[in-house]
Amino acid sequence: MTDLPMVVPAEGLPARVRIHEVGARDGLQNEKTVVPTEVKAEFVHRLAAAGLTTVEATSFVHPKWVPQLADAEALFPMLGDLDGVALPVLVPNERGLDRALALGATRIAVFASATESFAKANLNRTVDESLAMFEPVVARAKADGAHVRGYLSMCFGDPWEGTVPVAQVVRVAKALMDLGCDELSLGDTIGVATPAHVGALLTGLNDRSIATDAIGVHFHDTYGQALANTFAALQHGVSIVDASAGGLGGCPYAKSATGNLATEDLVWMLQGLGVDTGVDLGRLTATSVWMAEQLGRPSPSRTVRALSHQES
Repeated sequence: MTDLPMVVPAEGLPARVRIHEVGARDGLQNEKTVVPTEVKAEFVHRLAAAGLTTVEATSFVHPKWVPQLADAEALFPMLGDLDGVALPVLVPNERGLDRALALGATRIAVFASATESFAKANLNRTVDESLAMFEPVVARAKADGAHVRGYLSMCFGDPWEGTVPVAQVVRVAKALMDLGCDELSLGDTIGVATPAHVGALLTGLNDRSIATDAIGVHFHDTYGQALANTFAALQHGVSIVDASAGGLGGCPYAKSATGNLATEDLVWMLQGLGVDTGVDLGRLTATSVWMAEQLGRPSPSRTVRALSHQES
């Protein structure tokens, strides 16, 4: 089975996709149990060894809100030997930024919402108030030479508000990028996007001078649409895709959100399309099987299940 999937390229796709691996942060923050710091460090090292060049490491939020990531100060120095691997960290405010910069973080992410309801639930602020909070964070991070990613959640639907107009998402995305973010990640937080919706939003962003090469996509698989939506984004020229090893993760503030797009499922599709990722699928699958053992439950990734079954 080593010659599968058969490579059949599709026209108009990027030659290479950079996978923004979020399993160690977005994935583990949603686990009911607290994963030991040493296990987290091993997880990140294994992901890097599998060929992932961007691995989101942790989040410098208050331990009260995300106790699973309360060990950020202990974990981040344990990753200092990963040369050539970008290790973004999430920061909610200036205090979180101070903690991250003190440890030498060079890639920062802030997390905004396209809807008022989620901004209130997640940040206890309005959309515009949250953008005002991020303004000095982004400015200081950029002044320090850091790369800044702006996450934008609820881009395709909201559990409280329902449909979210494309123009509304574009307005907030433009404001977020105008703060100075280098990269924008579009979050389908509850997994309700469909391919044409993805294309419409990307076109709307381009119309406001947000370049496709600065856009990443972050899909959840609630309705089984994550790969289809990813393919639609690739057809539009997007070459940054968020994914989570083994399909770990969801959203603690949106109960209807299920797991992120599994990195293995993404890599399998991209390999079949002839799109380079630099990822060793076998090593990645072994890493997710190992992490599932640490968590005491099987991986939800279909590719992990299929490949690990063949080996067993």
